[in-house]
Order: sequence, then structure tokens, then C-alpha cells
Amino acid sequence: MSKETQHTPMMQQYLRIKAEYPDILLFYRMGDFYELFMEDAKKAAALLDITLTSRGSSGGEPIAMAGVPYHAVEQYLAKLLKLGESVAICEQVGDPAKSKGPVERKITRLLTPGTVTDDYLLDDRRDNLLMAVCGEKGGKTYGIACIDLSTGRFTVQEAESDTTLHNEIERLQPAEILHDEDWRPAFSRNHHCTARPTWHFDRETAQRLLLRQFGTHDLSGFGCDHLPLAITAAGALLNYVQETQRTALPHINSLTVELSDEGIILDAASRRNLELESSLSGEHKNTLISVIDKTATSMGSRLLRRWLNKPLRDRNTLRNRHQAVGTLLEQYRYEDLHNTLRGIGDIERIASRIALGSARPRDLSTLRDSLHVLPHIHAQIQPLDNPRLQALLQDINPHAELRHLLDSAIIDNPPVVIRDGGVIASGFDAELDELRNLSENADQYLLDLETREKARTGIDKLKVAYNRVHGYYVEVPQSQLSRIPADYIRRQTLKGVERFILPELKKFEDKVLSARERSLAREKAIYEDLLRTLAEHLLPLRQSAQAIAELDVLGNFAERASTLNYNCPALVEGSGIQIEGGRHPVVERTLDAPFVPNDLYMDSRRRMLMITGPNMGGKSTYMRQVALIVLLAHIGSYVPAQTARIGNIDRIFTRIGAHDDLSTGRSTFMVEMTEAANILNNATAHSLVLMDEIGRGTSTFDGLSLAWAFAEYLARERKAFTLFATHYFELTVLPEQISTIVNVHIDAIEHGDKIVFLHAVKEGPANQSYGLQVAQLAGVPKPVIAQARKKLVSLEKHSQQAPQQGQTLPLMFGTPPEPKDEIAEKVKAALEAIDPDDLTPRQALDELYQLRRLLKG
Repeated sequence: MSKETQHTPMMQQYLRIKAEYPDILLFYRMGDFYELFMEDAKKAAALLDITLTSRGSSGGEPIAMAGVPYHAVEQYLAKLLKLGESVAICEQVGDPAKSKGPVERKITRLLTPGTVTDDYLLDDRRDNLLMAVCGEKGGKTYGIACIDLSTGRFTVQEAESDTTLHNEIERLQPAEILHDEDWRPAFSRNHHCTARPTWHFDRETAQRLLLRQFGTHDLSGFGCDHLPLAITAAGALLNYVQETQRTALPHINSLTVELSDEGIILDAASRRNLELESSLSGEHKNTLISVIDKTATSMGSRLLRRWLNKPLRDRNTLRNRHQAVGTLLEQYRYEDLHNTLRGIGDIERIASRIALGSARPRDLSTLRDSLHVLPHIHAQIQPLDNPRLQALLQDINPHAELRHLLDSAIIDNPPVVIRDGGVIASGFDAELDELRNLSENADQYLLDLETREKARTGIDKLKVAYNRVHGYYVEVPQSQLSRIPADYIRRQTLKGVERFILPELKKFEDKVLSARERSLAREKAIYEDLLRTLAEHLLPLRQSAQAIAELDVLGNFAERASTLNYNCPALVEGSGIQIEGGRHPVVERTLDAPFVPNDLYMDSRRRMLMITGPNMGGKSTYMRQVALIVLLAHIGSYVPAQTARIGNIDRIFTRIGAHDDLSTGRSTFMVEMTEAANILNNATAHSLVLMDEIGRGTSTFDGLSLAWAFAEYLARERKAFTLFATHYFELTVLPEQISTIVNVHIDAIEHGDKIVFLHAVKEGPANQSYGLQVAQLAGVPKPVIAQARKKLVSLEKHSQQAPQQGQTLPLMFGTPPEPKDEIAEKVKAALEAIDPDDLTPRQALDELYQLRRLLKG
């Protein structure tokens, strides 16, 4: 016997289906459960914390088995997808009554982290992206394609380096990445990746797939025909989506080219350090998005995140947004707009599920209720005098025809799924109403028939009844058989009674027994027709959804500006940043005490601020708030400042904080140097650079040397607008050598042995670092602080080489000598202290050498 024939017929069927998807968990439908077998069962039991059992054997070995009930499968699928697993759903498609052996089964759905569209499997406020990446053989150029299947948004681009590719992956945060199976990319360590056969990344095949999908002769209309790697990635991605969805994809009807120079570039480290969506600890609390996202709709929230992750450089677009926010603030109560928008569901994702044929009844009722809100939006926005708001209003089609269709077709509160019917409203379809009437009123018909037959026959104990084996019948006691009419046809003889069928009852039976099934089939057919009708309106529905999302974000900006006292920034030509009364948008919301606002002034003559001051004084907060104000201005938001004038900015770089990267084996200092190298290599004269405590991860002299060299290179060569925070006081002499560097410090005062942070930024260098005072605040034991204080006095007094506050290292850096007037004063003081009559020849010679040293500085 072959190994396959040793298995039961059912297991043979399972193994044949499983062989098609060896690397995917197979959910095999058996009655009221989805079962998993063998290795799948063991894996799922561990991941889902469900019971692993063993039932029977196949091929002489026990079969590992685990299962979940079909009515609760959604929660288990959501958990698996969140863990990065993919699932194949195998359903019964055959008729059990007609099956000889196992019921026919087949894969009906493939669920992967990047291709899910069901509402219960998605985060409604985040995009769910599937990405494909392909590389150039022997080169460093990459094609990138991304699609959000739940909305149909399809984009492509090309990355010209490993760093750019890494930054885009970190920006987009795809749920799943496709790559050539012959390539083992570095990003696969930290992201869920799916290897695909090499031939899926064939350029010609990719182009044919895209042309067929879009129904065009070429791709020039999409502006991507000059991007061969991007086209290749897009084709591989489309192939995967078609394979997993197994249906037409009408909502994927275009693609957009993303250009790197459209937005302000932020690398992965900068996104992490600025804590835009998640903090350095991985939490989402106390992040920028947690403060600025009070949108009314999930569509608006997703759009806001897209804007935040790619701030624009197009000044006209940004000014239009700022003006629209101003109009909402000045002419309209934005609270009313917010309350109106809250009645709108996720039209964007519902439209995509309609296109895929997977929309559920409650999707349609949500769409219907949302369409009823659109006229109210028109009434509220129509009076406002703003071009951008009016343009958005033009895109919001009231969809009166669809609204009427859904009103008449769908009941007020439909069930979750169409499976058991009860979705289509009464009066929408005459045939359905008749079938429902038969099914629902059968009992009354039988009672009426029984009453009539009793009257006709005079048999008072006559009964009209039903059972599953014999169907409908008339039951007559044997003692009354003489009274039965001629049209009674005997069906069954039992003890004491006889059962008959009537022509009228037979006709009714044929009609009623199938009424339920025919009713359900008719309802499903109506529902599918309804989806097809709605699918014809996909484009205007998506257009309306996009306009509603933008209107939501602009209204959100207006609400935040009013509530949080934000003001409109001025985007000016030229270079420079001027901020008055700037605040950190997140920190000010978490403090119990009032936030201390600060100013900033940078232009072509003042390009680097050398920031000194105590730990906990607010250096990092000050630096971050500048970057966040610039970033908010470039998404169209008002900013937390009294005034802000911002020139051309192309990139934002940050080197803040200390962490290692265990996945790549890089130490904290190596990570620091890698991030610094990226800044030094890529910053321009229009870049904003934040560097905090560079060089602290190595020895004092090494760190000081690096910090000095980095600051000098940024100022002399890159000429970037730089906020350079440091505890190396030696660097405060750099303004004497480079005119575009200016010293500022975070103010603090001592009160006894304690320190009071003033958090105010002032001109000039700090006079000390207050390290011991901060250590005392942190709870370091007093004996340790006392010992440290003694050691500090000893080092300052005896160590000539250790860098101390205000000292420089002239041999290392060639710092300028002390001014001549200071040297003259020291020489004069030394001479006045000498009494020549009391000196021995040896002492006189020592004093002479001392004078020479003073002259040399």
C-alpha cells in the first residue's frame, strides 16, 4: 500500500489540499468547527492557546488535532494575522446528501497579514499595507510597490540606496513584504516577509498584468513607464493579490508614483526619536499622533497619519490647508462639523469590500446611514468662503440614488452575515415576499386546513401535522375511516390511526418544503445583485470618501488649534526658522506645571545653536519641539507657538537618545555613529539637524574629539540648520572660530545643594552642568554624592589633562590663545608677587620659567 492509501478518505482529502499550501495554516471545516491537523494543529495550539488533542490514527500514527468553533473563528484569525501568520480557509462546497465519502471541500479564502479586508481583522485608524520589493542585480536601486487592499490605494516608487529603502519601510510600516525567494534581505529580520518565486518578478510579465488590470495600452498615463523596477514590484504585488483574493479587483484601477522630493525626508531614527506614532518604549501613549488626532472618522485618522508620515514641501498645498483651517476657525463652529462627521462610517473600506464581493449586510446599512449624513455636510460647508473647502464639497456626491436603493433594500438593523437571511426589507422583491409568506405562515395554513377538513368530514379527531420523514399528512383514527372522502390518499398505517395526503396538501407541501431554501437563495441572489449595482458607483463613492477624510482632518486641525492655542505658521521663501513662544505639543500636555515657552532664531548667519545646560533642564525637549513645529507646519496644521516663520526645509535629521540594536549586533555607540554618519553624509543647507550629546558612548577624549569634528563639519561643510546639545563645554569656543555658530543655554539656578530648572533658553554658554545636583534629585545616596563632590574638587585641582568646564584642549584642537590683555594681567600679577631680594638663584630661575609659561598662555 502506498503511504497515501494508508490514510482514511477524509485525511487523504485533507492532505491533498494541504499540499497546495504547505507553509500556511489550513482551517479545515468539519461541521461546526474549523479543524487543524498534524503540525498545523501543534503550531496553532501554541499560538492560540487552544487544546491540542489526538483522535484516532492515520497511516498508523496518532493524528494531532486542534479546532475552533466556526461562529468564533474571527477572533482566532485576527490573533494569527497579528502574529504574522497566514491562513487558508477550506469550506465544504458539496452537498452532504449527494456525497459518497467525504464532502467536497476547497479553499475559499487565503488570509495573509497584508491582504485582509474584513473590518474585524483591521485597525480602522491605520493603513494595512502590502509591499513588494525587488532589487537591481549588482546594484543598489530598488523598486517598491505598496497597496492597501482595503481601500485600493496603489503606489510605486524607486529607492536609490539601502538607506532609502530602509527609511521607506520604516515610514510605511507594511503588514507584509514580498520579495524574491533567492534574495534574503536585511529587513526580513524585523518585518513579516513572504518569499515569492523568481519568475513573479519578471518585468514583462509584470507589465502585462498591470495593463490587463487597468485596461490600458501602456503605463505612461500613470507616470511610471520610466521606472522598470517599480513596475516589476507592482506586477509581483498584483499577482499575489489576485492569487489570494480569487476574485476580480475592480477597485484597483490606477496607481500613483511617489517622488522623494515631494516631501520632507525623515529617516527611521528621526521618526523614532521624534515619537510621532510610538514612543521609544514602543507605546502609543504620549506621542504626537495621540495629541493631534481627534478626527471624527476612521478615514480621517488614516489620512492624518499619511500626512504626518510624509510632510509636504509644496507651499501652495500647505497654504491652502492653513487657509481652510483658518476659515473653519473664523466662520464656522467646527464642533458642529465634527459631530456631523461622526455619523459617517468607513465608506472607503466599505466600497472596497463591495468591489471584492465581501461586503456584509452591516456594511451596507452603515453605508446607507452615512449617505444620509452627506446633505448635512453640504448645508454646513456651502456658506463658507474658502476655495479648498468648496473643492472638497464638489467631490462629496450626495448619492441620492444609492441612498434610496439602500433605504428600500436593507432592513434597519440587519444581521452580521447574509448566511441565514433576514437582510432584505419586505416590499423590495415580490417573489421573496411570497416565499417568506409561505415559510412564515405555514402553521396558520395547517390550522385552517384542519378546521375545514373537520367540518367537511365530520371527524372531530382529525389532525393535520408534519414530520421530517413523511412530510405533511392528515391523521384519522381507524374508527372513523368510513367518513374519509374519496380524494384522501393513504400514506402510512399506524396502530389505531391512518395517515393520508390530499392533493391540496401535497401541492402545499411541495411549495412550502422548499420555500425556506428558495427564500434564502432568492435573498442571496438579491444581495449579490445589490452589490453589483453598488460596485458600478465605486469611483464616486471613493472620491466622496477621500474628500470627507480631508474635510475631517482640516476640521480636526481647527479644533486642535482652538483647544490647544495653536497659531498659523508662515511658510516663507528663503532659508531660516524663527519661532516665538514655541512649545512641545506632547510635553505641555503631560506636565502638571505650566510649560515654559521658548524662542528660536536661525538664519543664514546663525545656522548652529550650541546648546549647553544641565541634564533635565530641557535641552532635548527644546530641540524636539522645534522639529515638531516645523513638521506640523508641513502637514497643514497650526503649530504650538505664538508665531512661526519657516523657510525651505528638505529634511529633518535627529540623533537623540541611546539604544543598541541587538538584531544586527550593533552596540549603543555603533548605532550612534551610524546615525551620525547618515546625517553628515546627507544633510544639506536646507536641512534641520538635531544632535544631542553626541560622543557620550566612548572615552572622554574620543567623544569630545568626535563631537568637535561633527559640529565643525556640519557648520563649515553642510551648513545645515543645527541644534547641537552637548555637555562638552569645550565646544562653546567654536563660535569664536565659526561665525555661524552661536552659544545658547538652558537656564538653571542653585539653591543650596539643590538645583532649580528654569527651562528658559538664553544666549551664551552655561556656566556648569549641575551633574551632581541632578544625581541627587534622582535619588543617588548622599554618601555617594558627597564622595563624588570630593572627587570632583580633586580632579579640578590636580588633573591637568582631564577636560573641565570652560577648559579647552589646545594641543588637540588648536584653540586660540587667551587674549593678550588677560595674559598681561597674569604676568603683571606674578611679577608683583615676586620679592627679588628673597629669591635664591634656583627660585629665581623657576619664577622665570613660570613667567614664560604665562606668556605662552
